[in-house]
Amino acid sequence: MARIIIVGGVAGGMTAAARLRRLDEAAEIIVFEAGPYVSFANCGLPYYISGVIPKREDLLVASPEHLRNNLLLDIRTESKVVSIDRAVKTVTVESAGQRYEERYDVLVLSPGAAPVRPPIPGVNDERVHTIRFIPDVEAVKKRLDAGRLKKAVVVGGGFIGVEMADNLLRANVEVHLVEMADQVLSSMLDPDMAAFVHAHLRQKGVHLHLGSPVTEFIPDEDKLIVALDSGSQLEADAVILAIGVRPEVELAKAAGLALGPRGGIAVDEYLRTSDPNIYAIGDAIEVKHLVTGQPTLIALAGPANKQGRIVANNIAGRSETYEASQGTAIVDVLGLAAAGTGATSMALKRADIPHLSSVIHASSHASYYPGATPLTMKLLFDRTGRILGAQAVGEKGVDKRIDVLATALRMNATVEDLQRLELAYAPQFGMARDPVNVAGFVAGNILAGDVSTVEASQVPELKDMATFLDVREPREHARGCIPGSLNIPLSELRTRLNEIPRGKPVVVYCEVGRRAYIACCALRKLGLDVSNLAGGWRSYATVSSDC
Repeated sequence: MARIIIVGGVAGGMTAAARLRRLDEAAEIIVFEAGPYVSFANCGLPYYISGVIPKREDLLVASPEHLRNNLLLDIRTESKVVSIDRAVKTVTVESAGQRYEERYDVLVLSPGAAPVRPPIPGVNDERVHTIRFIPDVEAVKKRLDAGRLKKAVVVGGGFIGVEMADNLLRANVEVHLVEMADQVLSSMLDPDMAAFVHAHLRQKGVHLHLGSPVTEFIPDEDKLIVALDSGSQLEADAVILAIGVRPEVELAKAAGLALGPRGGIAVDEYLRTSDPNIYAIGDAIEVKHLVTGQPTLIALAGPANKQGRIVANNIAGRSETYEASQGTAIVDVLGLAAAGTGATSMALKRADIPHLSSVIHASSHASYYPGATPLTMKLLFDRTGRILGAQAVGEKGVDKRIDVLATALRMNATVEDLQRLELAYAPQFGMARDPVNVAGFVAGNILAGDVSTVEASQVPELKDMATFLDVREPREHARGCIPGSLNIPLSELRTRLNEIPRGKPVVVYCEVGRRAYIACCALRKLGLDVSNLAGGWRSYATVSSDC
């Protein structure tokens, strides 16, 4: 009878344990969890702060008693594995102040990743919180319920930081979101797409501080002062430190297991470590990125669950490999959904992968049907048309589109494949030409040479080199335009061609890009050097206001 020890529960570890039991009724399966809860919804933790998830018990997926009774698993909570002796195949466990050893035939490491707590002066103040376990959010919730949390500073604009800002604001807390980089959600969104998130955060009342590293946390009686390198000082009742996570590798490293170049546990395609009797899964391991092919760390529940299942299959003799991760993710930002899959343009540049991009503005469903909302999508692709990444931002329909694009990317689809997709249509759900199809059409036009594009971020550097032509109606132009641009409505373009200066490039724009595309086709056939401003005025106005 095989003896399998799993270190760490939650997504990866508990999936592996449950799957193993379904495959092997005789195996002895022991799960060690350092915390009090072996199976909880850690992705739901921020929503307990605001009361969206009203009870702590709602975060508990399965109790140790349930797992013991239904799956015959030996669950040991508040039991920390402190060392591994690979030579004799034992682990040393610390629990209730005592230490003991347990033997294993196969060991599975699922320790997860821990919040980064950098050596900033004052970072160990009790009012500086990180969010990983249920007790972490309970500490913040206790402060909130006692009326001692009126102002909060959230440090870090990743998933946890944005979600905490969202839920604190919902709980009527004044929120300052501080991010060292020039944008939030940089692992998922390019700057031009993140600009829409920034605008929404500000519109909802979040005070956004971008490009502002924290230099010190200063105690000031019952307050905490957060000092930024810009010289600003923010007053807070509590700070949420959410500047990223670091894979928990100390146990593996001490046991002599190999680590990868990104600092995670190195595994092969079967998720085996450098010791064939030890597997590793979840946030602690390095995986290959599906698009770039480079080692990466992806701390998401979806990949961890899949890895847990694959490891269980391999332990049970059903050989299966884990190909790669593509990092598909979505986050709710005060009613605005932001999502991405594959690589961002920044990641592609770092990997030295040439690529093209397109931006479209559409509606969540047919605009004539009540309730339609704006939807912005960005597609990244190469010269062969292969999809490299996709991003979407909007109030409705984002999850539907990003899942289609994530599936297409996983299946090595091209932009032409997007054009051919037949997606469900009724006016309350979508459009006859779904935004996914339109993204394929726009990208196909670029690949065919029918149009070239200029990104909104390039406008400042092109202002003295190109003519900017606004083909919207005068009333639209008057509401806002690129300074110095020439306004000739599309309906009048062919009769006013003589007004367009010759001898330098022309960048055409309209509200979202459709009319500009028609103008570009006409002007290109007349021999002009012409480009379409990707995303039109809507993208430019959002990006330029974010500078």
